[in-house]
Amino acid sequence: MKLYTRTGDKGQTSIIGGRVDKDDVRVEAYGTVDEVNSFVGQAVTQLDKNIFKDILDDLEKIQHELFDCGGDLANVTKKREPKLTSESITYLEARIDELITEAPELERFILPGGSPAAATLHIARTITRRAERLVVKLLKEDNEYQRQLQFLNRLSDYFFAVARVVNARLNVKDIVYVRSAPVFRGGKRSEAAENEHKKD
Repeated sequence: MKLYTRTGDKGQTSIIGGRVDKDDVRVEAYGTVDEVNSFVGQAVTQLDKNIFKDILDDLEKIQHELFDCGGDLANVTKKREPKLTSESITYLEARIDELITEAPELERFILPGGSPAAATLHIARTITRRAERLVVKLLKEDNEYQRQLQFLNRLSDYFFAVARVVNARLNVKDIVYVRSAPVFRGGKRSEAAENEHKKD
């Protein structure tokens, strides 16, 4: 089997049910999801299985779900059912609730970083946010991807939570953003921060 096909040499690519330009928002969206998946794979190589077995199990599950999400976004037919399920979202919510109890209580914004694995997970978080923004654009053309949008929204929160737990288990302190006002209370945004956020 040849790895190259030459079919994309004129700037188009095949999706499930047709062909589109390679800079189409749909391609940008599922390509960005693939980018997230690659950084998750990098994070996996940086985590000790004796310390992070539960997180490694999570990340393997997430990698499969990212493939599902990308496949759903690449589909323009109505014949194929979406692979991403609502269970993927409820699982992430449950894990986020567990993880935030393990990391030190957060009052201010933190800088991405700490240990190498936590830094990689922060990269995955920010790229997930970009994927989310692209799916919002895609939704303006095709209103079939609400579940995929919700999954990406929860996933970025998961990456934030898990990056902090990775640092905590390794006894690496998060670096507080020095000009941050108090924005969290009990691990959640403070009322003042929420009000400020609502102005955006």
